[in-house]
Amino acid sequence: MAAPDLNLLVTLDVLLAEGSVARAARRLGLSPSAMSRALARLREVTGDPLLVRAGRGLVPTPHAAALRDRVRQVVEEAQAVLRPAEALDLGRLARAFTLRTSDGFVEAFGPALMARVAAEAPGVRLNFIQKPDKDSTPLRDGRVDLETGVVEAALGPEVRAQALFRDRLVGVVRDGHPLARGEVTAARYAQAGHVLVSRSGFEADAVDLPFLPAGLARTVRSVVSGFSAALAVARASDLVATVPDRHTASLREGMFAFAIPGPAAAFTVSMLWHPRLDADPAHRWLRARLREVCASPRGAGGMADG
Repeated sequence: MAAPDLNLLVTLDVLLAEGSVARAARRLGLSPSAMSRALARLREVTGDPLLVRAGRGLVPTPHAAALRDRVRQVVEEAQAVLRPAEALDLGRLARAFTLRTSDGFVEAFGPALMARVAAEAPGVRLNFIQKPDKDSTPLRDGRVDLETGVVEAALGPEVRAQALFRDRLVGVVRDGHPLARGEVTAARYAQAGHVLVSRSGFEADAVDLPFLPAGLARTVRSVVSGFSAALAVARASDLVATVPDRHTASLREGMFAFAIPGPAAAFTVSMLWHPRLDADPAHRWLRARLREVCASPRGAGGMADG
């Protein structure tokens, strides 16, 4: 069966509104003969005369009268789909965005982002959820609007990414810990007890391993699932937590942070989203606000020595 000519819907809508072949032709910029041929095609497609002569004019058949409102609605909806997006009115925007972030990101950047959003678009709500893995399925199926993290080399084309800031690892211990005095050498770092962050719970999957100096050994005493938990353990013990600097600045207040001994690799934290939201005005606005917050020195603190 051949696909229907959807242009006929517009023609039918105008014919039913005008009740005249001549007036409908003028409105659509067609000749009267072209409009008559279009009406003949409509009669063939619908199996109904649609418009019949009554005196000097045309009147709709019962079937055409029943179709009038439905046709008008379909045409209006189609026109809305093809119409350019309207300018974003932040003052009237009412929308909830879900952001999936790594541990510590909300504490470091959430308050500044929420303040900017509230000032510009008071009807917008931000929902932050934890990021337990690297799976991009929540972005693809629409459960998550925006995500932050280190981009994997295997990131597929179904996800967009844009850099937010550079970060580095730091070691963190409680105030008064032996490592808070004197130079932290590779030997002292290795001999201390460590609490690692691993989403799987296995030492081999520690999230900091790709960025540590090659061959830097550690004595592992505990494994936890997130940076905030690692810092809580380190704050109440003699264990060392190795965490991202900017991510965790607000979480380690009152603790001592030091540079990792050796050539630790810096890394880029990016925001990720699905391509279907590329041109969405509200989503583009939110991405711009997040970039501004992460670029601001007030967005998160840096390494401090207690």
